[in-house]
Amino acid sequence: MTLLFCIHSLYNPGGMERVLLNKVRWLLEHPEKGPFRIVVATTDQKGRPTFYPFPDGVEFVDFGVDYSDDNGKNFILKTLGFLRRRRTHRKALEALLTELRPDVTDCFYPGECSFVPDMKDGSRKVLELHQSKLFHLQYNRSGLMGLADRWRAGTDERLVRRFDRFVVLTEEDARMWGEIPTMRVIPNSAVLQDAPCSELTAKRVIAVGRLDYQKSFDRLIEAWRIVHGKAPEWRLDIFGQGEWKERLQQQIADCGLEGCCAINAPTADIVNEYAASSLLVMSSHYEGFPMVLIEGMACGLPAVSFDYKCGPRDIIRDGVDGFIARDGDVADLARKMLLVIGDEQQRRRMGQAAREVVRRFSPDSVMEKWLSVYKDA
Repeated sequence: MTLLFCIHSLYNPGGMERVLLNKVRWLLEHPEKGPFRIVVATTDQKGRPTFYPFPDGVEFVDFGVDYSDDNGKNFILKTLGFLRRRRTHRKALEALLTELRPDVTDCFYPGECSFVPDMKDGSRKVLELHQSKLFHLQYNRSGLMGLADRWRAGTDERLVRRFDRFVVLTEEDARMWGEIPTMRVIPNSAVLQDAPCSELTAKRVIAVGRLDYQKSFDRLIEAWRIVHGKAPEWRLDIFGQGEWKERLQQQIADCGLEGCCAINAPTADIVNEYAASSLLVMSSHYEGFPMVLIEGMACGLPAVSFDYKCGPRDIIRDGVDGFIARDGDVADLARKMLLVIGDEQQRRRMGQAAREVVRRFSPDSVMEKWLSVYKDA
């Protein structure tokens, strides 16, 4: 079976990049299920190495479209640039499909999803959405960008129905989409079967993600000011990169938290950072299915998270392996962190229960669902 995966790029330490790596690694490690020829097509790689090391046997193609070159331009220039680059993208993908003749073309939203269903190359088209249905609207933008957000949210309803299979990550998100016969729910897997396990003795809280609006670390830093007042011996380490770095560092300084809160560069060895921590916190505005929760809990970390859409309630068992705070309630997030920080016995019970995420979201069970999607499509 020839599988073509289409994704923006692979040079960032993002969740989708990790999901794709886990998927292709499993497929290549199980040739008896295939065998598989795996090709990954990107638009914005620009010759940069992949952040995560992909296994031998994966073929890479970059179209050189470079959508990201228009970032920072005004609405009109960005729209004109997008339309021009999309024509280049479409021609390049058509040529690759004609040459490759894959059995399945698996697209990571948004990418080429607006035009790939129209391509009559014989491959079955699969769309995977790694955000929630509402993610366009959660930036609360105004003006032309706000109008564009609302327009895209409306067109998504029609767009996803054009694919042979449409995959979302949580039952919560599936309910928001309603009845779509081709929709399937497949969570991300916990691939850290042999992950190092935290001893839960370090007085350290960890958060991981891109430094931007979505991850909302500004709210976490605000909550940490409350926590620090009651547990001054604990520290918060945030790992990530992004456009909010200077803003968050300034907030840390303004709050007087420089001695107990730090922004750290991304690392490919994040599992050892989990193992050196005692609590994982997520303060996002929204997610699709947070890989950070899966990975941290696989390392035995209790988790505290806002009740954003979507993911926490599919992963965290509130009061068993972590706590879910009221969405956007900074004081409640701080209170739930302090419940874990202040009770070592509870922390250990929750950490042991968190390790069960490896069984609940095992790679074998998740990938059998993906094989079913590919074969059924």
